[in-house]
Amino acid sequence: MVWEMIRKRSLHHVRGLRAGLSAAVLACTLAAAASPAVADDHEAAGAAAAAAALPDFGRPATGEARGAGGADRLLLPRDAYPRTKRDPVVELMFGQRVADPYRWLEADPRSDADVAAWIGQQNGVAAAYLGGLPAREHFAARIRTLFDFERYGLPRKAGSHYFYTRNTGLQNQSALWVRKGVDGKQRLLIDPNGWSTDGSLALAQWEPSPSGRYVAFAEQEAGSDWRTLRVVDVASGRVLGAPVLWANDTEIAWVGDEGFLYSRFPEPRVGDDPRSPRFNKAVWFHRVGTAQDEDQLVHATPDHPEWGHKAQVTSDGRWAVIVSEVSTDKRNAVHVVQLEGRKAGQWKVQPLVPDIADHWRLIAGLGNRLWFLTDRGAPLYHLVSIDLARPADGWKVVMGERGNTLEGARMIGDRFLLSYLKDGQSVAVMTDRRGRPGKAITLNGIGTASGFGGRPGDFETFYQYTSFNRPPAIYRMDLRSGAIAPFAVPKMAFDPDDYEVEQRQFPSRDGTMVPLYLVRKRVLAKAGKPLPTLLYGYGGFDISLTPGYSPVRMAWLEAGGAFALANIRGGGEFGREWHEAGRRLNKQNSFDDFIAAGEYLIREGIAAKGGLAVQGSSNGGLLVGAVVNQRPDLFAAANPDVGVMDMLRFDRFTSGRFWVDDYGRPDREEDWRVLRSYSPYHNVAATGDYPAILVTTGENDDRVVPAHSFKYVAALQAAKIGDRPHLLRVEPRAGHGAGKPVEKIIGAGADVLAFLSHWTGLDRGL
Repeated sequence: MVWEMIRKRSLHHVRGLRAGLSAAVLACTLAAAASPAVADDHEAAGAAAAAAALPDFGRPATGEARGAGGADRLLLPRDAYPRTKRDPVVELMFGQRVADPYRWLEADPRSDADVAAWIGQQNGVAAAYLGGLPAREHFAARIRTLFDFERYGLPRKAGSHYFYTRNTGLQNQSALWVRKGVDGKQRLLIDPNGWSTDGSLALAQWEPSPSGRYVAFAEQEAGSDWRTLRVVDVASGRVLGAPVLWANDTEIAWVGDEGFLYSRFPEPRVGDDPRSPRFNKAVWFHRVGTAQDEDQLVHATPDHPEWGHKAQVTSDGRWAVIVSEVSTDKRNAVHVVQLEGRKAGQWKVQPLVPDIADHWRLIAGLGNRLWFLTDRGAPLYHLVSIDLARPADGWKVVMGERGNTLEGARMIGDRFLLSYLKDGQSVAVMTDRRGRPGKAITLNGIGTASGFGGRPGDFETFYQYTSFNRPPAIYRMDLRSGAIAPFAVPKMAFDPDDYEVEQRQFPSRDGTMVPLYLVRKRVLAKAGKPLPTLLYGYGGFDISLTPGYSPVRMAWLEAGGAFALANIRGGGEFGREWHEAGRRLNKQNSFDDFIAAGEYLIREGIAAKGGLAVQGSSNGGLLVGAVVNQRPDLFAAANPDVGVMDMLRFDRFTSGRFWVDDYGRPDREEDWRVLRSYSPYHNVAATGDYPAILVTTGENDDRVVPAHSFKYVAALQAAKIGDRPHLLRVEPRAGHGAGKPVEKIIGAGADVLAFLSHWTGLDRGL
């Protein structure tokens, strides 16, 4: 039933594309977590009692209140929350009895009236509380102003055309524009702002064909990870053919102008639960102008339904390269398909790296030679190549491992451009095709450079530079002369030089030194007084957190707060060893690092005592939930966003099965005992003194299902952990992050900042 609703909505919206097209995504997410029963028979009072209690939000705290603001914080008594039913669900797992009284909240709210009603009641209480916070309107106005600047995406060249996204400022979605020649007149090609009345349809990705004749693009609805693919003729702006459904986590790999390779799951059957784990993801070929039922299967592994496959095509069109993954872990097998001289249907898939043990990322292909970045034998990555005409000769190292993580590489013109992360700065190094180093391109200041796209034979490349105090700016580099010129530099509503960006280190519990970025107004840093501070972290899945601009974060800094980002273990900032040190049996290291970051900020007089807030999204939401349980005394407020909160059942929903390499397997005793020890839902204290917590999630999140957040909040509200608010904010028609209309982003950001500023004392100066 639910799948049929999704299908009908998808078909309805893609038919509407014939009237107008669309482009890129302005996204932001709200997420949450979930938690089980403590031994407490208390049930919250219900919607009517919650409504009656709303006037009491303003009553002052009695006794000592956590938060730099002292005793005027707006408390929320336990009987103000909606009534949450508790079921006697108890399971015996590896000799332990585990209660799960809120399992009924795992039901899909799109088809379960009880869960939908509970969400409505929770949102009602949260909206009343958040709307009454003193700084809410201030932050809404400032975030809107900080969002309102013209911004561009990185250009991609195809034939003589340049394609890029552009947003005039407060458009719900960025539009896709095209120009002929780098200085040609720009023309609107796809504008998603007319796709839906509520702005929830977004352009998720796009890829021009090699000649620039077509663009294949993916439509995303209400934040879902599912994609609908279409093709637009660049000359006429006309959408061609029928929609391609059920794509998910896909590349768009053109085979000339004939068609493209993409990845999709089998079409769900009527009655399937849309939150069930997904299997049998395969690579298909779609020919332009044809129906999906004419698509040709290229690669599938029915003997390994847990494997997922994605395809790329080399810039000369000779080879397709298929990577196969079994999880979100950066490990994959590699297969190749010779395209040149063969028609679709005659393609033969050949193994190149048959084992899923290391990470392989295609960089370029020319003729029979392919180049890859890999961590096989090089935890910080190196660049290698192979000649497919003589595969027995094996892999050749082009650029060996150096002292910093090799983040990316591109073959542009007749050389490579390698990107390294060094001491908080992005450093690009040019080499010839044999790896002999040439010019190093160092960007002043602590920031992040990305892009550097191009193909063999190109004489130019574009890159983007951003930092905490600098919105993304696009630059064009002439590879012949080395000259760099601005392509699109935004005008800002603030002076970046008013803000100081530092990188520091602090010792974790076991003595490991952990990097931390710190951002403050220069005048406040010079004064040296402790400030209300927002600490952010992630620490998982080999993902690196690097400096980047956020209008919401800038509103916090403008108001006089400090912002810190900790590069804790589990991330990818220092290669494989850093990742290994913070996952599976070592996951507690991530939490220890984050707790140590908070202690360091207070000890050094950066964060005001009683004025430290923590925030994290997805795996970072899990991080926040875990450290709040372990050290509730350390934090004044917390915002776990779209978090993974039930660590004993995460693998039973949608994408959860892919995460077992990072978290461990709940069906394996050794892993289960570790997961049980920190699972946010299962470790909420029965009694105590917890910080103020605002849990955020999207009702449509089909990556980390919102049930995680629902169950966690139910456990918080049932526990006797103080009268500071423990609220749930659920964004309707929103998913794990991408595709939100700008007004939803502004509203969510204002709610979160108003909440965190209230409990850290930042709002006292506004």
